[in-house]
Amino acid sequence: MATLPNPLPALAADPSGRSLGLQLPPGRLIEAGGTSHALEAVGDHEGPWHQPLLWHAERQASPGNWAALGSPAGRAGLLPVLLDTGGAQGGPEGWELMPGEMSYPGDHDAEEVLAEFWEDYAADELGADGDHPGGESTVELFGEPTPYDETVAPYGAVWPGLSPALPLTAAPGARAAEVADSLVDAGSGFKEPRLALVPARRSADIPAAIGWTGPMNHEGDTARLCAVLRSWEDRFGIRVVALTFDQLVLSVAAPPTTQAEAEAVAAEHFAFCPDNITQGHHATLRAYAAHEVLGQRAWSFWWD
Repeated sequence: MATLPNPLPALAADPSGRSLGLQLPPGRLIEAGGTSHALEAVGDHEGPWHQPLLWHAERQASPGNWAALGSPAGRAGLLPVLLDTGGAQGGPEGWELMPGEMSYPGDHDAEEVLAEFWEDYAADELGADGDHPGGESTVELFGEPTPYDETVAPYGAVWPGLSPALPLTAAPGARAAEVADSLVDAGSGFKEPRLALVPARRSADIPAAIGWTGPMNHEGDTARLCAVLRSWEDRFGIRVVALTFDQLVLSVAAPPTTQAEAEAVAAEHFAFCPDNITQGHHATLRAYAAHEVLGQRAWSFWWD
């Protein structure tokens, strides 16, 4: 794999991005380990620039920012993503970014990754001992968990396979801009969204490119999850639109339009992020498919 050129170091001497064909507002470069530099305060030879992971704006994003900056940034080798800097962990400088721990998404097969997750989860659930220490107190607090076979119905312990590709209902770029605008509106749940730019080959690679560790309790190598995102790009027209410390939001340009299609996609979601169902608002795959997948223009994932 050839190394991807990183245009971000040019912003140390040119914070406006004019040399890259951009017109950037004041922003910051974030390095591995979370080191942050305010560009307007740092000169050409100050600070350990090396290879910054991302740039993000100092001011909160507003509707239209994604569409205005996304296309010019793409021509410069940078892809847009929203970062919520208003959570308990603050901005990306506090997110424990670890790009050195990530492999390359193209080295992994999406179906193999999902099948492994699905079947490992089934083995853990079907082999679980109900008398484990603390089990009684857990039931007292949260109630009896939904039985495994009810949770994953209409499927079982064997991986059901990938969903077929679905037809686009919008251009992926236009849908991404639409979802981004909805996230920066008041009431979206995002507290302080900032528009960021990341050097990445494709939108699906953004989490691994910055060393995002949000799914650490499920998968330590985020590139394996990005292999799945690449497959979803190809089959469902997704784009990575937003990240928080532990949440991922995707736009979807080819959403399922029938319950059967939604259940097939929901099975992939369950393997990708079991917490969406086991700790979400819908305790079964069928209910999750009906409410969170069917016809939805955005998919959100959260890892405990």
